[in-house]
Amino acid sequence: MASLIGSYSLIFGAFFSFLIFFFSIKNLSKNEILDYKIFYLSFLQFLFVLISFLGLILSFVVSDFSNETVYNYSHSTKPLFYKISGTWGNHEGSLLLWLLVLTLFITLFIIESKKQPKKYRVLTILFQQIIIFGFLIFLLKTSNPFNFIYPSPKEGLGLNPILQDPALAIHPPILYLGYVGSSIIFSSALSAMITNYITKEWAKHIKKWILISWIFLTVGILVGSIWAYYELGWGGFWFWDPVENVSLMPWFALITLIHCILVLEKRQILKSWVIVLSIATFTLSMCGTFLVRSGILNSVHTFANDPERGLFILIFLFSLIFLSIFVFFIFNKEDKKNNFSIFWMSREMSILVNNWFMMYFLSVVLIGTVYPIFLEVISSEKISVGPPFFNKLIIPFLIPFLLIMSIGPKFKWIKSNLNEKIFLFLLLILSLFLSFFVVKNLDVDFLIYTILVGSAFYLFFITLRDFFIMRFNNLSQNIAHFGFSLFILSILFNNIFTTEIITNLKVGETFHSNKVKIYFENIEQANKQNYKSLIGKFDVQNSDGVSEILKPELRIYNQPNIVTSEADIKTDIFEDRFITINIVQNKEYFNIRYQTKPFMIWIWFSVLLISLGGLISLIKKKYEN
Repeated sequence: MASLIGSYSLIFGAFFSFLIFFFSIKNLSKNEILDYKIFYLSFLQFLFVLISFLGLILSFVVSDFSNETVYNYSHSTKPLFYKISGTWGNHEGSLLLWLLVLTLFITLFIIESKKQPKKYRVLTILFQQIIIFGFLIFLLKTSNPFNFIYPSPKEGLGLNPILQDPALAIHPPILYLGYVGSSIIFSSALSAMITNYITKEWAKHIKKWILISWIFLTVGILVGSIWAYYELGWGGFWFWDPVENVSLMPWFALITLIHCILVLEKRQILKSWVIVLSIATFTLSMCGTFLVRSGILNSVHTFANDPERGLFILIFLFSLIFLSIFVFFIFNKEDKKNNFSIFWMSREMSILVNNWFMMYFLSVVLIGTVYPIFLEVISSEKISVGPPFFNKLIIPFLIPFLLIMSIGPKFKWIKSNLNEKIFLFLLLILSLFLSFFVVKNLDVDFLIYTILVGSAFYLFFITLRDFFIMRFNNLSQNIAHFGFSLFILSILFNNIFTTEIITNLKVGETFHSNKVKIYFENIEQANKQNYKSLIGKFDVQNSDGVSEILKPELRIYNQPNIVTSEADIKTDIFEDRFITINIVQNKEYFNIRYQTKPFMIWIWFSVLLISLGGLISLIKKKYEN
């Protein structure tokens, strides 16, 4: 019954799209007030999509295996929490969640934009409805989450065990709030171009939506990274996996857009930058949807392997890109009267230069992600692009990026003289000396790491100093930049000082090294609701004689019948101790992987600080000076 209601609710959602189109076009040429029918219809559309989504959740909760989506991705023995999260842990459900957020955001936009020009609001609604209607057709024609199976199976196939995790349960909804927020930015930019409304007032209005999208995308990437760290058994937080890259690319575009909108808000310049980035952000989000759901990318994150679905998204994506390019070239008009020059020593110039660096980083990630795809299509040759490629191309350019990020906020708008030259120079010397002492005895590239760590220290010291001199008018900027400096330092120290031991042990055996002793005490068994668990008990003793007990697991799931390795991680303020076990085939040995990961907690904390900076900028009443 729930599936039937959900299916019809989707059809009603598509019907309301037609009505919204009709009344929006009709309202364009009439009075200066937005027709209230458009708001009521948008709310009803959101309500019916919500009913559809709740219907799918209920189908999962009651294990209605007559629903094909429930049958493919659930099982009666699954815990209730994972039955609910399984709703969006698949292709069809995730798209329904995407559609739900789309309809929610346009309803909120109508409410929030009451003070904006009517024509601008109506055109934004029209562009947003094009996207909504496209997703509705995609769901109903190729990815319907309410297809029925007859006769109804007695049991389902179950959800991939590595997706049965609290972090991954909340990861997609948060990430989608970031992705879908970019659709409002896209629609708003196109309508603002048509109505010639790319102004300071529009910048202040759209800035809120940019920040909302960026904050959710940042937190979503963080949650996914934490999940990958402890669930996949790699002991790392980022491996340049193609689907990880897909979420990172719109993040680069959004952070660049945030800084451009600040310049537009102050000086009425960089209009084309803002428009192009608004279009690019949503395009990259849609590209991510295409790559993940077309079966092109091979990753633990991918949902679907259906060329028909990929073809639909590809056609839809190209239609949106063509529409945006058409609007851009027809309606984008540079105001020659306000075509100000940018002085080389000004805040807007530092923002512009760092925008170039951001676009370079984005290009590297884009090429590293799509190049293997094109190579395979052209030559049938399969290659993988991993960390060495990205590190070699990104790290050298990270140095000037950090230096400009350190000095740029000290400049004033329009034109300035640097009044703190001596102090800034002394901080740079101090940072380089400190990094020299950190790096000199390590087995790394001495020159590049000394300068890189020095640049990160430089940003860290400058932003830290800003807190002490109480620059509260730039509090959001200071917190975000300080968080970024801490993020870079934590990653560098994590990479430099990480240690790893891989060995095979039987129960009762001990591994010795200069720094650690690992004693394999025993194996315990436990039966859970939908899996059996083998729990290894290890006594790990460091060089100081301090020991602790670590208990990694092997979980054997009943449906589907898959074995997963669950790490045990002990965390303190300085480092993580990370251990996993795996069975060695046809032997009594277990493969043991023990790592020490310095400053992991600071990586997570720094990303939260960066997000907090965006949140403060979003909620404060006065804009930054």
